[in-house]
Amino acid sequence: QVQLVESGGGLVQAGGSLSLSCAASGRTFSTYNMGWFRQAPGKEREFVAAIRWSGGSVYYADSVKGRFAISRDNAKNTVYLQMNSLKPEDTAVYYCAARPRGPDLSTTYYYTGRYDYWGQGTQVTVSS
Repeated sequence: QVQLVESGGGLVQAGGSLSLSCAASGRTFSTYNMGWFRQAPGKEREFVAAIRWSGGSVYYADSVKGRFAISRDNAKNTVYLQMNSLKPEDTAVYYCAARPRGPDLSTTYYYTGRYDYWGQGTQVTVSS
């Protein structure tokens, strides 16, 4: 069982930056692949970024590539999402999620159904 708590959301102007954190409970955090997803009002939850349990591989949605960076600190049981050059269309509730490590992350990192644990979300609002 893994419990996830996101923090760091808020209101920022377009072009600004925010850093999200997701703290995980338990001593097995380092065995989980982690992802960030977001959901805007009236839209489906969509993939943003993912990172392998070792930190050795990262994956990004095309819409955030070059602007967002995912990282993790297994000693602190925390995964991060640095968001730069924010746009109004980045406005959403951001969720972190965890899935046990496995060989198929490279082909299923974007699929919400493969993540077993979810945080409660943190709101990010980007004003124009």
